[in-house]
Amino acid sequence: MPSLEQLSAQLDRLADWDSGPFPVVSLYLNLQPDDRGRDSFAPFLRKELDERIATYGAQGPERESLAKDADKLREYVSGVDASANGLAVFSCSGVELFEAIPLMAPIADHHLYISDAPHLYPLARLLDEYPRYAVLLADTHSARIFVYAVNALEHTAKVEGTKTKHHKKGGWSQARYQRHTENYHVHHAKEVVDALARIVRDENIGSVILAGDDVILPLLREQMPKDVMERVVDAVKLDVRAPEREVLDATLAIMKEKDAESDRERVQAVVDAYRSNGLGVVGVEGVRKALELGQVDELVISARPDVLDAGTQQGTDADSATERTAEEKTADDLIVKARQTSAGIRFIEDASLLAGFGGVAAFLRFKL
Repeated sequence: MPSLEQLSAQLDRLADWDSGPFPVVSLYLNLQPDDRGRDSFAPFLRKELDERIATYGAQGPERESLAKDADKLREYVSGVDASANGLAVFSCSGVELFEAIPLMAPIADHHLYISDAPHLYPLARLLDEYPRYAVLLADTHSARIFVYAVNALEHTAKVEGTKTKHHKKGGWSQARYQRHTENYHVHHAKEVVDALARIVRDENIGSVILAGDDVILPLLREQMPKDVMERVVDAVKLDVRAPEREVLDATLAIMKEKDAESDRERVQAVVDAYRSNGLGVVGVEGVRKALELGQVDELVISARPDVLDAGTQQGTDADSATERTAEEKTADDLIVKARQTSAGIRFIEDASLLAGFGGVAAFLRFKL
């Protein structure tokens, strides 16, 4: 599966792609098996691909490009990695575009678009929905550090300390042994925190989750430098031997919960910036203009493109389902401009938070 950096690079390439007069196929597939263990995408692809292409003329360069796209898509999908949960493919044979992106992150539904540009909004949202974060899982003699991104394990590290045995003697001997054990635990906690800090700083990881027992967690916090502690979003109890997938499932749920909790604060912050010092902007037209001028530091956009105010944006009749809606085009335009100008992108899950602002706002780098 592609790494987060590879996915980001693919998204940037697609944002810069010019297909000219040729139509672009954007395909999103849910590759998770159904309750009988069977894939459900084959009938969808077989039916939808033929029906969409049939809406174009029987001859001509556009139809020829689409026919080649269909062949490439069928060939690729037939051999896609069985471990993938989702797949995004963008194809335009007329300009030699073919970007296939298998994902461990799930895609909720099958979607197929044939349009004048790649439909990138769902892919950009996945990168925001499944960010890179670190998990430190430790006890008093061992630790594992996991780095997850896009619903997959990127890499892991281990730290082994010295195992201490129970000492049965009492009196001064027992007290000395207790201090000796505590020193081992503190030393182990320091080694673990040092390893975590190197990973967090070197890879610029913004969120950390601590997991362990009641003995090690306070020691880890005591040893943790301020810049790393500020990135800790929560602490949970997990067995140090827990499988990687169990750790991912437990911590990803926490990440999503914390993200939803901070959405309201982020929206309020951008609105306050708009009202007070002018380093914020709200509404589609204002945000679009700021993006064109390179002012936007972070795009704050609804996780539901249908709530965006499309304004005068034109889209094909949605009933045909061959084209992006006007709202989806608007969302794609904003996402593309953000990627082209190195602006961050934050998706807001609760559509009501941005409902009064056309579904979008932005923090600005500077005022004009």
